[in-house]
Amino acid sequence: MEELKELLQFLKSDSRLDLKAVALMQVLGLTGTEDGRRLIISCPDIISLIVLLCRDSSESVAKDSCLSLVNISADESSVPVLLAALENHASENSEGERQEIIKIMLNIIVNPSLGFADSACMVLSNMTRPTAYCVQVLERIEESGITLDTLVRVFCQMGYNKKGANLNYLGPVFSNLSQLSTMRRYLLDRERCVIQRLLPFTEYKDSLIRRGGIVGTLRNCCFDKDDHKWLLSEEVDILPRLLLPLAGPEEFDEEDNDKLPLDLQYLPPDKLREPDPDIRAMLLEAITKLCTVRENRVKIRECNTYVILRELHKWEKDRKALLACENLVDILIRTEEEIGEDEIDRVEVPSELIEKFEKMDEDYLKS
Repeated sequence: MEELKELLQFLKSDSRLDLKAVALMQVLGLTGTEDGRRLIISCPDIISLIVLLCRDSSESVAKDSCLSLVNISADESSVPVLLAALENHASENSEGERQEIIKIMLNIIVNPSLGFADSACMVLSNMTRPTAYCVQVLERIEESGITLDTLVRVFCQMGYNKKGANLNYLGPVFSNLSQLSTMRRYLLDRERCVIQRLLPFTEYKDSLIRRGGIVGTLRNCCFDKDDHKWLLSEEVDILPRLLLPLAGPEEFDEEDNDKLPLDLQYLPPDKLREPDPDIRAMLLEAITKLCTVRENRVKIRECNTYVILRELHKWEKDRKALLACENLVDILIRTEEEIGEDEIDRVEVPSELIEKFEKMDEDYLKS
């Protein structure tokens, strides 16, 4: 601890560049181990100085500081320390604005000339992973002066960063924040058309991180049943975007083909399914949520969703995804008379049956 405190004087913004660089290399090395991270987290003054150095005039210093924060923020216990950083420091910028970690990360992300913007995205992704801190992070984003609209814009604008940063980790940030109803209200705002801009990334081949983040975001948005009808309408048309990654190269007869949404008709013989089983499971869970209300179940059946799921079930090897597929198929093949309720989530299931079904699911996944 004493050696760590000795680094404080060299991590100040006005320290000599060579001394800052050497001190940061030591810090970065420490963050690569669990014991080292714990040591740094126990020293809030070090954390504050690292955060401040992310906006250092030397890009190499700022980059190493941001990389250190990526490692530190991967430890959930660091998040409250990071959120509290700079509280006891003179941390105003040259314009007299109060600085804190979320605002500093956002400023890096929206700067198209900073090549380490991906590290800043990863810091936000790590900090929003624990649900308990999502509210604080979202509040600070809203107070930062950098709007959610701006973040969506830079995420969707391919090549926005001129130094090669891809900003893919904004996908998991959106997914983590969409656990909050406030974030979902923004994403599902019918005047903003945010969700429509995110839909194409369910098929983004170049990044599993971006793809998974957006599928997770869509899945979370499907928890709001009041928006299901709108999501399935032509205005959004979410169903083909959820089904397309689950579809393979199988050929269907003309009758089945004609019932499918246009985007799923006559797929090429080299069509590949989503390779990640967790993403496949999230896609299936999203469609299952959209089946909550009878009117929407009817529409999903009419789109011949079953034939895509039938072929997926033949192909699927992952237990979790297979179970998600079977749960969805079970809803779609039952008649509405068999279901007996307009809204599935209103069906009261005895607690002993819930426990029995959960145990059966666990046993199935383990088998």
